[in-house]
Amino acid sequence: MDGTRRKFAAASAVAIVGFSVVAVRAEDASSGTVKLERLKWAGLQQRLANPHVKYTIVDAWSTTCGPCKENFPHVVEMNRKYAPKGLAVISLSLDDPTDKAAVTEAERFLKSNHAAFSNVLLDEELGEGFDKLNINAIPAVFIFGPDGKEVKRFTMDDPKNQFTYKDVEKYVAQLLASK
Repeated sequence: MDGTRRKFAAASAVAIVGFSVVAVRAEDASSGTVKLERLKWAGLQQRLANPHVKYTIVDAWSTTCGPCKENFPHVVEMNRKYAPKGLAVISLSLDDPTDKAAVTEAERFLKSNHAAFSNVLLDEELGEGFDKLNINAIPAVFIFGPDGKEVKRFTMDDPKNQFTYKDVEKYVAQLLASK
């Protein structure tokens, strides 16, 4: 798919499913505070390189994505179970950062789910997140090593190879057990 068609497809997918990024600092996670932080792509990339953890998972979602919201409690549970074992969690909302109602809904959703970990709202043009992550649909989950390099991705791009959050958790548990 050429660049123009890909950007249009990504923007259309974002408009359909809504995409927002949310990030919370470590001190907020330990205090139970839930915040949505605006970050540019470069700022998010800097967060991924974290020598203080074994792995980081990034859950890409939006407020208009039903499957994203339905599965979000699994992300919260993985944080509860695996943070003490060296896992960092970043919730990446791909909602439109210029849409105040969408941002407010993302903040409300995170608070209602007690998402006391890094929550980032990608502060880029709508659809840019899909291009940067090289995905066509959400939800999507990415696992990064402490060097910030991607270790594994779980996406919905291939209709014949769909993932579940149980698949993600099984993979994370195996990674943490081996390190």
